[in-house]
Amino acid sequence: MKRKRCLFLSAGILPAVLMVVTFGMINGFHAAPAAADYRSDARQLVERARMTLENFMQAPETEGFRKLAKDARGIFIAPQVLRGAFVFGASGGSGVFLARDLQTSTWGGPAFYTIGGASFGFQIGGDASEVVFLAMTDRGVSALLKSSVKLGADAGVAVGPIGAGVDASTANLSADILTFSRSKGLYGGISLEGAVVAVRESLNNAYYGLAASPTDILVSKIVTNPHSSGLIETLSRATAGK
Repeated sequence: MKRKRCLFLSAGILPAVLMVVTFGMINGFHAAPAAADYRSDARQLVERARMTLENFMQAPETEGFRKLAKDARGIFIAPQVLRGAFVFGASGGSGVFLARDLQTSTWGGPAFYTIGGASFGFQIGGDASEVVFLAMTDRGVSALLKSSVKLGADAGVAVGPIGAGVDASTANLSADILTFSRSKGLYGGISLEGAVVAVRESLNNAYYGLAASPTDILVSKIVTNPHSSGLIETLSRATAGK
């Protein structure tokens, strides 16, 4: 009888534990930190995103990514997306999104987001991956300006081409968003179908010092932060020219 009761309790508790762990993975296990902590988290995320972008721009395997980035309307960079396998797969992390002004060809941002979902398709394995995706269309950018977007439903998503000497024309150019990943030093594709990308208001507000929406940051550009200059300069160099 005791054994049956334990099994029943485990069955009831495990899904709840999974939900708590997944939420913690996406939000970095923060327990209501002060504004200064959010500001520090945001600055660290921007710097790590810059390093991730540099990795993607230098690796021989990401030739297709580099070619496609020159025509991208926006870029999302998540320096660390964690995957946990319990009863169900769960993945999550935080990232930044920058958008290109097509008239001036300059980049604005970043805006801060979380990305999470059930059982992401890490095609090259690993429990922690750097994830980057390119918004190739206006629809892709517009979807990410919302408070929450489900990839594959609100915007078409496809795995980007990976490999030395790969021709970027092999990509699914009809997709709004093309996705890439790096895990354990290896580059590959990642299926983000069904993943949810949601705005991290706490980081946006702390980083810019006032309540700022993605539209304020990326379109109207009514807020800026000089700390972003390193990331923007790296992205501008990476996407210069045709």
